[in-house]
Amino acid sequence: MIIAVDGPAGAGKSTVAKILAKRLGFLYIDTGAMYRALTLKALESNIPVSDEQKILELACSVKIDLRNNPDGPISVFLDGRDVSLDIRRGQITQFVSEVAKIKEVRQVLVKLQRELGLKGDCVLDGRDIGTVVFPDAEKKFYIDASPEERTMRRFKELEGLGQNVSVADVAGDLSNRDKIDSTREASPLRKAPDAIYIDTTNFSIEQVVDKMLDYIK
Repeated sequence: MIIAVDGPAGAGKSTVAKILAKRLGFLYIDTGAMYRALTLKALESNIPVSDEQKILELACSVKIDLRNNPDGPISVFLDGRDVSLDIRRGQITQFVSEVAKIKEVRQVLVKLQRELGLKGDCVLDGRDIGTVVFPDAEKKFYIDASPEERTMRRFKELEGLGQNVSVADVAGDLSNRDKIDSTREASPLRKAPDAIYIDTTNFSIEQVVDKMLDYIK
């Protein structure tokens, strides 16, 4: 079974998708981490995110691996190096949507995501899983929350990682990412017609996961 979980940044989709996968015994695939890893590689290689051809060449040459940890967050490896923490830096968050909007780059990473997803039962989260990557997924969810709630969740997440950010900066970044993600030409963020919409604003993580399990069962 393939379960697609889409939604905007800060809505909690990655958190609930990871827990859902664990409770079902499924593989968890964080597609956003792939774009973050590629963005990190571009910045480390001094390649401007506006240079689409260079970014595409990078996407075709790098090796990105996702490894599930039974008792912890997913590990992300870039060319054999664990970059799980590095890809969560503010600088990566600032530029990742610019990289992810490149059509040809998405085609390369979507191919990889499909290969991973077809290995067995899995939960994938991202922005185009139910619309592009796996439009025939058995179950689709669109996870959302109010802008204010999303801002505070992302602020607390970054604060927990030791990053010095302000609520205003986080709100501005989310607003900018929403605009890029929803208006990009390639695979824009949108709810699949057959996706189940869940507003997580007033629910705990466990309550959201329980709701999803009810729909799946």
